[in-house]
Amino acid sequence: MKSPQKKIIAYDVGTTGLKACLFSIGEALTLLATEMEGYDLHILDNGGAEQEPRQWWDAMCSTTQKLLEKTRIVPEEIAGISFCSQMQGLVLVDREGRPLRRMMSYMDQRAYKEMREVMGRGIKISGINLFKLLRSIRETGVVAASVKDPIWKYKWVEKNEPAVFKKIYKWLDVKEFLICRCTGQFVMTEDSAFATLLYVNRKGREGWSTAVCKMFGVNKAHLPIVIKSTDRAGEITPEAASMMGLVLGTPVFGGGGDASLIGIGAGSLLNGDTHIYAGTSGWVSTVVDKPVLDINSMIASITGAQPGKYNYFAELETAGKCLEWVKDHLALDEIGVYLEGELIHESKETVYTSLYEYLTSIIEKVMPGSGGVVFTPWLHGNRCPFEDPAARGMFFNIGLDTGKSELIRAVIEGVCFHLRWMLEAQEKKVRTSDPIRFVGGGALSAVTCQILADVLQREIVSVENPQNAGAVGSAVVTAIGLGLFESFEAVGQLIPAAKTFYPNRSNKSVYDRQFQVFKNLYRDNRKNFFALNISSKLQS
Repeated sequence: MKSPQKKIIAYDVGTTGLKACLFSIGEALTLLATEMEGYDLHILDNGGAEQEPRQWWDAMCSTTQKLLEKTRIVPEEIAGISFCSQMQGLVLVDREGRPLRRMMSYMDQRAYKEMREVMGRGIKISGINLFKLLRSIRETGVVAASVKDPIWKYKWVEKNEPAVFKKIYKWLDVKEFLICRCTGQFVMTEDSAFATLLYVNRKGREGWSTAVCKMFGVNKAHLPIVIKSTDRAGEITPEAASMMGLVLGTPVFGGGGDASLIGIGAGSLLNGDTHIYAGTSGWVSTVVDKPVLDINSMIASITGAQPGKYNYFAELETAGKCLEWVKDHLALDEIGVYLEGELIHESKETVYTSLYEYLTSIIEKVMPGSGGVVFTPWLHGNRCPFEDPAARGMFFNIGLDTGKSELIRAVIEGVCFHLRWMLEAQEKKVRTSDPIRFVGGGALSAVTCQILADVLQREIVSVENPQNAGAVGSAVVTAIGLGLFESFEAVGQLIPAAKTFYPNRSNKSVYDRQFQVFKNLYRDNRKNFFALNISSKLQS
């Protein structure tokens, strides 16, 4: 530690909102205050998922101003800012950094035809063209095997929006657009570059792969300069300073994607450390020191913010989003949620502080196994351990005695079953840890933590403010960039465990039985999903 008590702002740019977090960094890393503002996610009938980049910027300016006003911190005290953001978005901008269209989200799955035309022909392995598979892996260590990968979004725009495509100056990701808006610089951090699946990250050979770009027809001139997460991307411009309420020249650091920084914020920093995240999306991630790839299970090692480290990463795209669906479609018309005409989350009389707390208090009273009901959390397709944009959610085995409480608990258990499936898939290639750190909004609930421990039969460890793990990771990156920490390893002691949840062995048999059924539900319904959600669209 070289300098005491610096204040920085970390922006957590999620799928449904942006959170600005003010930290004080000295002998401890202290969260002083947060401000949150939501924005829209547009789900389209053709499988598209889009957001308006200007809404991110407006939220960033608004939350910054409110944060400074609430804490009475003067702008001159802010030593630097950085980001943790959703990844694999496609933000296409002109020479002025203006977005040419709405961002195509990591959830966007409309490019099925574009992917099939390129990867679905010739000799194939796991449905992927053998030549392109081998060429990609040899160059970058990964392959664009998911319809949701950014390459296919880029190709979709080229085919379907040629007028937009002709105007492209740079291809950016979410936080890269905000960096550009703050500084005027067109850059991309190494983890975001890797997530395009066009980037070579081998010692002595870092950079965009000319071979892979040529193979997929990507204009290499569209790709920005690549920097490290801890690098200074630039300084806040006069226009940005005026809109945000910060000082001209405030340093802006590269930051990282959520897949890179949430693990750091969880305290999973060493080789073999595993963490689980449950926010809007969910994942299982294990730190490794060399690239690992499992094409059959759709798991790859993602370049991390730490030099020489990778995150062996398995993703579920709708985790907390499933609980949000429950809130909107199962809970809000539940008679017990109303107290004299008021929704429980609006009532000042209730002992519950939020609707989600109400939901978890209800499911705690339901026996493990939810009365035999099994839920599948694939509300917007699935990526791992099987790639299928057609997969959807279902409740299976509902009986006359099934109530909403059983359905709500089944949703939580279904998300945990899928996390277990991804954890077991990871263990085919790497050794995962026990205990496992659990972060994200899902980790706020002790009930959810215990269900996860029981389903996985592992110790589950939560940290303080688990919903802010990404912002903590961003703060760490900024602190290293400012020279406040010498390395990532020095940070581990600042992120201690808060609570530990031990697996209840008596629940093992019921969860083992239902987990097997859970996996069978996809295998037995794959053709039905395709018929309902893909085949009809291809024919139209």
